[in-house]
Amino acid sequence: MANKSADSIDIQLASAKQQEYLAEAYRLLHYQRDGGYITTSALADRVGVSSPAVAAIVQRLKEAGYVEHEKYKGIKLTKLGEREALMNIRRHRLSEIFLVKVMGFGWDEVHDEADNIGAVISDRIAGRMEEMAGYPKRCPHGEPIPTADGVMPEVHDMPLSEVTPPKDLTVSRVTSHTPEVLRYLATLNLVPGTPIKLLSRAPFNGPLRLKIGTQEQVIGNELASNIRVSVE
Repeated sequence: MANKSADSIDIQLASAKQQEYLAEAYRLLHYQRDGGYITTSALADRVGVSSPAVAAIVQRLKEAGYVEHEKYKGIKLTKLGEREALMNIRRHRLSEIFLVKVMGFGWDEVHDEADNIGAVISDRIAGRMEEMAGYPKRCPHGEPIPTADGVMPEVHDMPLSEVTPPKDLTVSRVTSHTPEVLRYLATLNLVPGTPIKLLSRAPFNGPLRLKIGTQEQVIGNELASNIRVSVE
């Protein structure tokens, strides 16, 4: 019995790891937006492991029918792989919003916790968390939550660092998961849903001058690249 239990744990861990890789591959492809392939090295950088380690996982994903892998081109999700990725992303983002709206955590505290929770909860529990959180459309960082049917809602926005001033904008989402960055942005009220105005920017990727409410703030271009905005 003890050996059987250990085998079951190994299978569950492998499944969770595969789902993580599929979700990260989907995110890379989503921001790429050209329907092409991503390299295994890009995926390795994304998940923070070596290229040989990624290659081993990718081979198992290919054998399971989750990805297509072509030499010199990289990998591309199959329909089955995309579905698995979206369900993983859904559970993660619902876990984040549940932790913030129901349990009272800060948006800077929930990313890693949601990784742990989302890897083990069932779709049924995720649905109950969604209900208790008030059927949110986005996570605390503004990322869209896939539906239970595996559909990713479309979001039309762009990095603040690429906007030409002057422009009236609304903060759409924040792509950084670094707690210190999120806490700093919260002090400036640069959070999803906040209307702002880009007043000016210095040349050569210099600082940006913003109006947030009645206050003016200056932020660096690197920080602005982590803030996605929609044009009003």
